Amino acid sequence: MSNQKAVVLLSGGLDSTTVLAIAKSEGFATYAMSFRYGQRHVVELECARRIADRSSVLGHVVVDIDLRQFGGSALTADIEVPKGRPEQTLSAGIPITYVPARNTVFLSFALAWAETLDASDIFLGVNALDYSGYPDCRPEYIGAYEHMANLATRAAVEGGQRLRIHTPLIQLTKAQIIARGLALGVDYGLTSSCYDPGPDGRPCGACDSCVLRAKGFREAGAIDPLLARVRP
Repeated sequence: MSNQKAVVLLSGGLDSTTVLAIAKSEGFATYAMSFRYGQRHVVELECARRIADRSSVLGHVVVDIDLRQFGGSALTADIEVPKGRPEQTLSAGIPITYVPARNTVFLSFALAWAETLDASDIFLGVNALDYSGYPDCRPEYIGAYEHMANLATRAAVEGGQRLRIHTPLIQLTKAQIIARGLALGVDYGLTSSCYDPGPDGRPCGACDSCVLRAKGFREAGAIDPLLARVRP
C-alpha cells in the first residue's frame, strides 16, 4: 500500500472504472481526470461523475477540449458509427471510431496535473487484446510516452521524480477485466461503453464497444447490470 498520489484517466467506461478500482486497491490516493472533447457519447461524463463520487476520489476534473474542430472520427464528426461488425473483425485495421491522437492529448493533460500534484503515477485503462485496433492502446506506445514524459517535466529533470504510467489492463481480455473489477466490487451498472447511445443513455447494443462489452460479460459468465437496468 503506497498512499502516493495518482492521476487516473476516467472516461466513465468499463475499463477506466476498473483501473480506478485497481489504483485504489493498491493504496494510491486517487485523482480522476475526465474529458469533454466533443464526443457524441457525452453521457459517459455523467457516469464518470457518479463513479468518481462513489469512489471518493480526492479530486475530479473535467477538461474541455473541442476535438470536433478537427473531426476525423465517428466520435467527433458527423460520420456514422459502424454497427453490427462481426467480433472476429473488430481488431482488423483501425476503425473510424479512432480519434486522432486522443490518448496523446489526454496523457499530456494528465502529465501536467500529475506534476502540479507532485504525483509520480498515472493510471490508464488501455487494452491491447480485446480492443478495436487503436494504435495508442499498444504497450510500445505507452513505453514511448513514459520515456518522453520523463524528459519533458521539471519534476523528472530536476527533482529525480520518475513518472510511471500504469496500464494494468493492457494484456487482459475483456472477460478478465470484468472478473477483476467484480472481485474489487465495481458496479458496472454505473458505467457507459456505447459509442452511440440513445438520448436516455441506453446503449445501442451494436457498435464495436457494445459488442466487446457483451462478449466480455458472456465469457466472464456474468450478467451486465447496465443492460438489466435500462430494460423496460
